[in-house]
Amino acid sequence: MKFLVDAHLPRRLCAVLALHGHDAIHTLDLPDQNRTKDGAINQRSLDEGRVVISKDTDFFYSHLLHGRPWKLLLVRTGNISTADLCALLERNLTTVEAEFQKHTLVEIDRLAVKPVA
Repeated sequence: MKFLVDAHLPRRLCAVLALHGHDAIHTLDLPDQNRTKDGAINQRSLDEGRVVISKDTDFFYSHLLHGRPWKLLLVRTGNISTADLCALLERNLTTVEAEFQKHTLVEIDRLAVKPVA
């Protein structure tokens, strides 16, 4: 799968995803880096078939209302250390992958991965 990690999340998530064979970029890898507008992130997601990983509920509403981004993994952990977030994603990555075979919007929190849409 292809992923695009939003600015509010650590770049280290890309390394976790790459370790498991995924193509992952962070907003820091984009021309406007962390200043990249949501619309540009949504368009890149659509153009390249990338799952956006974000804490930003603006993406949640945009996906529900407009189908943008292409697919969204919404992180609902509250404050969490980078190490704990990376471990959480790695522990649940198989479930995340499976959910995106059937759904376009998936949430992950400290306890579960669940489809929303």
